[in-house]
Amino acid sequence: MLSAEQKRFYNENGYLLVENAVTAEQLERLREITYRLIDASREVTESNEVYDLDAGHSAEAPRLTRIKLPHKRDPYFWDLIRDSKLTEVLTDLLGPHTNLLTSKLNTKAPGGGRAVEWHQDWAFYPATNDSLLAFGLMLEDVDEANGPLMVIPGTHKGPILSHMANGYFAGAIDPDDPLFERAKAVTLTGKAGDMTVHHARILHGSAPNMSDRNRLILFYECSASDAWPILGASSYIHSLGQRAYWDDVQERQITGEPQLQARMADVPVVMPLPPAPDTGSIFKTQESAGAKSAFG
Repeated sequence: MLSAEQKRFYNENGYLLVENAVTAEQLERLREITYRLIDASREVTESNEVYDLDAGHSAEAPRLTRIKLPHKRDPYFWDLIRDSKLTEVLTDLLGPHTNLLTSKLNTKAPGGGRAVEWHQDWAFYPATNDSLLAFGLMLEDVDEANGPLMVIPGTHKGPILSHMANGYFAGAIDPDDPLFERAKAVTLTGKAGDMTVHHARILHGSAPNMSDRNRLILFYECSASDAWPILGASSYIHSLGQRAYWDDVQERQITGEPQLQARMADVPVVMPLPPAPDTGSIFKTQESAGAKSAFG
């Protein structure tokens, strides 16, 4: 699927834009399911296990920040990551044995939908090696106005910046950190059906959606199967016993088989502790810890 030049670019810069990652038929199906899920949120009055609501949400005008775990809301999302062009890109970059860490459908509402402060995914879930990435499949056109993903090339090879604020793991860096070079940011826009790929260690964020259109992006966060999570990282797996965790690992296997020999790499690890007062989502983590905004 990926050319040698695309792989080289990803390895060097830590991100990639893949055009036409899904077919027209797949895109139409994804949109239909997504808008059906958004419509169902009209009956919801507070955030729950499915929806993160944005300020101003109502039955008349649904406003969401996120639909959680879409692969558990409709099987088509799981089918897509397991058997499509996305799967080919995944194995090109991570090898034949891969796992899904999580999925989310970020539905940044128009007219000021929530920003995601600058952060590194790796700060949330360090592992035995850093063969982890995230796909961001655009379900509608994404331009400069509706809060596109921004990345700082090459930061996947650098340090993990402090994500602390007020004594908590805030899930966001301090925009005044001298190692944060905002001027080097690249904005990733594209057409519906295009997909971004970013390494788990790259610095990234997204501004509020100031357009009159939703910004719908389907995210899959994935790992090589020999990248095992480190105890203490932010994850639901702490609530599972050994047997339930083993079942869970197998359920999240995208390609290949579980790899019981963890690959240990010399990677920077800072534990995301103590947790913020509210860890229900990245938005709540950043807000409840009092993270300083980079977006004014």
